[in-house]
Amino acid sequence: MDPIRNPYAPGAGQRPPELAGRDEQLAAFEVVLERVAKGRPERSLVLTGLRGVGKTVLLNALRGTAVRKGWGTGKLEARPGQGLRRPLSSALHQAVRELGHRDEESVDHVLGVIKSFAHRDAGANAKLKDQWSPGIDVPAVRGRADSGDIEIDLVELFTDLGGLAADVGKGIGIFIDEMQDLGPDDVSALCAACHELSQSGLPVIVVGAGLPHLPAVLSASKSYSERLFRYQRIDRLTRDAADRALEAPAADEDAAFEPEALAAMYDATGGYPYFIQAYGKAVWDLAPRSPITAADVAVAAPEAESELAVGFFGSRYERATPGERDYLMAMADVAVAQASTGEVEGDAVLSSDVAAALGKKPQSLSPARDSLLKKGLVYSGERGRIAFTVPHFGRYLRERG
Repeated sequence: MDPIRNPYAPGAGQRPPELAGRDEQLAAFEVVLERVAKGRPERSLVLTGLRGVGKTVLLNALRGTAVRKGWGTGKLEARPGQGLRRPLSSALHQAVRELGHRDEESVDHVLGVIKSFAHRDAGANAKLKDQWSPGIDVPAVRGRADSGDIEIDLVELFTDLGGLAADVGKGIGIFIDEMQDLGPDDVSALCAACHELSQSGLPVIVVGAGLPHLPAVLSASKSYSERLFRYQRIDRLTRDAADRALEAPAADEDAAFEPEALAAMYDATGGYPYFIQAYGKAVWDLAPRSPITAADVAVAAPEAESELAVGFFGSRYERATPGERDYLMAMADVAVAQASTGEVEGDAVLSSDVAAALGKKPQSLSPARDSLLKKGLVYSGERGRIAFTVPHFGRYLRERG
């Protein structure tokens, strides 16, 4: 089939041609936006899930919904070891610009507060040439969001932003990807600021996305975070949604899948959105004609698996040291043994079982485990257990040998 007309998009964070299986989340978010804009109480939102389930895609879609409602929005991606002030200042600068407030004096005040917040990134005694600014031309507002205490400053900043948004009857949305990578102080400050917003009713919300252990990260910072956010677990697609993700783009190009082909695709992909796009692209390119058959899926499977092995699994595997790779392989072996007892292979495994498989004491493996956690290759949703952040990663490791 014509590769130029191939509709599938296996890219990191790239929106697929058909955003299937997320209608419920999109509809619920529209209600949240309307309630917040009207001063009704609402919680900020946190999306969690494994890599490849479409968290970033959904985060971007939710942001698009806010933009269409006339909200000001800004997005940032948290990174290990990076403070919150710089990326958040840039995101909020964009949000204020999008909001389109007509009172220049009010806008300049808030922009000055953002600038003041950003300048504290270099420290109170930093020289002017060392101070970083998110391209804001107005003077910094002294005595506001510049105490140096990130929690105090963030509460003041969000309060001023909320007041600006309330003046125009809209809101401001802050979208944070990879939220689990925020530092402990920044997480605590963000929770405190969201708590203040929930009490004051100001129209500012935070929408975060991260790995499955993100709720535990937030809870460890502030106990009330369990009630502060609305948590939504983003998982693989149901069979119907997975079929729609394949069929709708194909129909737009006057192509179709046979029922047996759709069943084979679901078996191969497990319903994970990224895998669906990768297999969809490979099958389209190699199928001779429409409708696509189960035989076409079988022929294209090695090509799709090769693409995933390099771009999805391999890039992560290469980040691990030899000792860390041994730990990952032991996890995969323990998961297989666990599956033979009736448990799901992708479930978390006991750290003690991994140590036993390697013939070592758990304490001696703590450095490897902690490093894998920091690299985002594994996560720990509960004490003493560990799991892959990437679906089917154990299978990839076993096939790799």
